[in-house]
Amino acid sequence: MAEILVLVEHVDGTPKKVTYELLTLARSLGEPSAVFLGGSDSYANAKDGLAEYGAQKVYVAESDDLEDYVVAPKAEVLAQLVAEKSPAAVLAASSIDGKEIAGRTAVKTGSGIITDAVAVSVDLVATQSIFGGSTIVQSKVQAGTPIFTVRPNSTAPEPLSGPATAEQVAVSVSDAAKGAKVLEKVVEEKGARPDLAEAKVVVSGGRGLGGPEGFALVEGLADTLGGAVGASRAATDAGWYPHQSQVGQTGKTVSPQLYVAVGISGAIQHRAGMQTSKTIVAVNKDPEAPIFELTDYGVVGDLFSVVPQLTEEIKKRTS
Repeated sequence: MAEILVLVEHVDGTPKKVTYELLTLARSLGEPSAVFLGGSDSYANAKDGLAEYGAQKVYVAESDDLEDYVVAPKAEVLAQLVAEKSPAAVLAASSIDGKEIAGRTAVKTGSGIITDAVAVSVDLVATQSIFGGSTIVQSKVQAGTPIFTVRPNSTAPEPLSGPATAEQVAVSVSDAAKGAKVLEKVVEEKGARPDLAEAKVVVSGGRGLGGPEGFALVEGLADTLGGAVGASRAATDAGWYPHQSQVGQTGKTVSPQLYVAVGISGAIQHRAGMQTSKTIVAVNKDPEAPIFELTDYGVVGDLFSVVPQLTEEIKKRTS
């Protein structure tokens, strides 16, 4: 089978959920080989997880140069592997770092790149949502090694043990790749809720909440469902909720199993960030709200009445 390289997205060596999604997708396209790029002695945290989700081989590059500088050194190593191994395709996460590494690698290898794919078929045709989510297209790379960045939650991760045989990769970073050095790293404090981009359930609030206090309803419903909390641009611009929780074209793109929009009208820029969700539920008092064009289930009503009842009913059924 053709080799598919999967760029491991990780934190201090521990793979993120999207990595397991990419390995699952890669298994449907060929033989998955993970590419681990990290600091010295960080691979030990990744080996078991990569094996559990079917990595046949792992190209391991460990060097402080890969952590002390921004993404340019990682792109050099990945481009080197693409040139040496001639894989059928490369998969990376549609994250900030994933997109930049993939883009730099495409330039270095003379390859085509497709970003924000929500699916990739066995013949390497990608499905994308473009033009603010108004159009679904299928695209195929015509030059070099096809490189794809895939949105989190596009593929359900499925365990399937693999040998994850490690092959060490020598790291030689050019001076040009050391042009921007990382001076400080700050660890963001994490709460009990899952990461917004990777959550299986997202509950988002918008202008209809009336103010920051309205987000208590959203948080209560999200916690009952074990989900993350999102917000519309209008809500974050108003200072009702942190900007890092914004869902939309100028915020984060999510694709959870369940997306609940509370008091969100459904402007095109918001829809662009969530419309690939598997199941969409909306609560809005305006029956003409654009969000209802996307929903699988819509509730026309006062959110301050509907959401508490919904939360209580879920609690009853899950207790």
